[in-house]
Formats: sequence, C-alpha cells, structure tokens
Amino acid sequence: MTKENFIIPETMQAVEISKYGGPENLKICSRLTPKLLNNQVLIKVSYAGVNRPDLLQRQGNYKVPETASDLPGLEVSGIITAINGSNIKFNIGDKVCALCHGGGYAEYVAVDVGHCMPIPQNYSMQEAACIPETFITVWSNLFMRGNLSKNEKVLIHGGTSGIGTTAIQLAKQYGAKVYATAGNEKKCEAAENLGAIKCINYNTTQFEDEINKITNNEGVDVILDMVAGSYVPRNLKCLSFDGRLVIIAVQGGIKDEINFANLMIKRQTITGSTLRPQSTDAKANYVDNLIKNAWQWLETGKIKPIIENEFKLSEAVDAHKALEKGEHVGKYIMKVS
Repeated sequence: MTKENFIIPETMQAVEISKYGGPENLKICSRLTPKLLNNQVLIKVSYAGVNRPDLLQRQGNYKVPETASDLPGLEVSGIITAINGSNIKFNIGDKVCALCHGGGYAEYVAVDVGHCMPIPQNYSMQEAACIPETFITVWSNLFMRGNLSKNEKVLIHGGTSGIGTTAIQLAKQYGAKVYATAGNEKKCEAAENLGAIKCINYNTTQFEDEINKITNNEGVDVILDMVAGSYVPRNLKCLSFDGRLVIIAVQGGIKDEINFANLMIKRQTITGSTLRPQSTDAKANYVDNLIKNAWQWLETGKIKPIIENEFKLSEAVDAHKALEKGEHVGKYIMKVS
C-alpha cells in the first residue's frame, strides 16, 4: 500500500475519562487525530486491549506520565497509515500490534516505532491486540527481572487474569514448573488446562501452606505477584532459598510487615516494576527481547491469548464493568474499526 491509499481524518472518535470515578465516566468523544513525532507511526486501530491500569486511570489511582495521552488504552492492533522518520522497519499498510503510551481507546493512535510488533503468523487481529501490554509485562518481569530459568518452579498469582493466563503459557513453554492461584474451582481448572501443575483456590486454602506441601518445603524459585500487601510475607514463606519475588501490582495494598532475618537467611530477593513510566528505549528493549525469545511459540500456535469477551468501542463502560467484576478467564478487548 502507498500513503495515498489512506485518507487520514482531522478528527477521530475516542473514549475519554470525563471525570475520575466509576465506569459510567467513560464517554465517547471527538478528538483531533494525533500528530506524529519523530520515529513514530500512526496506527488505524482495529482492536484495543482492556487492562487493569485502564481501570486505575479512570478511578484516578494511576498517574499518567506528562508525555502520555490522557486517553486510556495501552495496547492495540491495527494498520500503519502514516510514518514520520527514516530507517523505520515497517511500511505504510503493515498490520502490527503495539504498546501505546496511552491513547489506545481511539480510532487512531501515535506509537513509537520501537514499540510496534508484527502480527504473529496465524494470529487474528483480535488475538494480536492482547499481546503488547500483557506479554511485555510478563516477559520483562518474569523472565528478564525475575530471571526464571528452565526447570525452576514458579508461582503465578491471579492465574486466570490476562497476565496470569499469559504467564502460565510462557513459563510452561520455557520449561518451568508452573503453579498458580485463582478464586474458585472453575478458574483453577482453567489455569491447570493452560499448563499449571496445580492451581490453588485462595479462598479455601492458604496458598503458602499448599505450595510448601507440594514442594516438600522447598518452595518455589520465582513468584509473580499482583496482590502485594498481606501477600508479601505469605509469599516469602513459600519462596525458596535464592528465590525471587516479583511484584507487578498492589491490588492488596502497598504495605505490610516482613521478617528481614528470614529474608537474609534464605537470600531472597524482592523486586518489581511498572511498565508505563519506563523510558522509550527500555520498552523497545523489552519488545525486541520478547520477539527474539518468545515469538516462535506464538507463530507456531503453542501460545494463544485467551479472550473472554469482545466489546465495541462504544461499549467501553460495559468492558470496564466486566473487568471489575473479575469473573473472566483471560482478556477483554474492544473492536474499534
């Protein structure tokens, strides 16, 4: 395709946060189509992923970087319709999925070229929209920061969330022994079907006791945790010698007490990160690392995003309500165009 094939409108339809609060504060609006900075591409959005940081932003609990769009939406799939820069590895007309610095809930979004990825072979545009934010979060934290190795044991909390379903599949393909937690037996069964050796119902069982029982008190080598709060000391009880606890969200709170003497004796590491505030180069490095090391599993169909339901862009309120309800297995996405 050539540039002449795309007529880029001056304005576009988008979903904005009219004020902080509940899902009803998401409103359809008209915005100016983004102008490109150097080394950016303009993507005509096909699908946008719906993620928990979008909920936090809507609630006023997630600080948006000054350089970011105020519109929610951190991952999309779509078609490149304009390019600003030279030596860019994509062409106008290419189908891509991309990590957005906000602005994904819109018909067009401007994205740094280093944050774009080709659509894996045999992937639909719906499936591709589930990759950027979720897969990069898991890859950068579980494998790059947590240094998960083949044959190590890993515990993944929230095993049926978008993050959880992705982490279980990636860790299994990498050769790790995977355990998970979820909130009911149906979800536990779903996590085990994805590759978890055992998924523990955290509403009926103390996960740390069960993990120690399963592992003969050796514990697991890595824990991927999006709860924090009271989970931190419990995590450390079932984390092995030289184990790594990686925290990626604080749904259970930002504080609790831990026994530092035990941490030192077992040589444990507590680390964590948030993706959005990191530099453009850091995110591009994550993209390259993910493609280099994991794309083969996506291309061969060994890993597929789990999609719970699809909404229209005009149904963003319903999408947020569904994600907040927490009954899903996998991801929610929105069809934009």
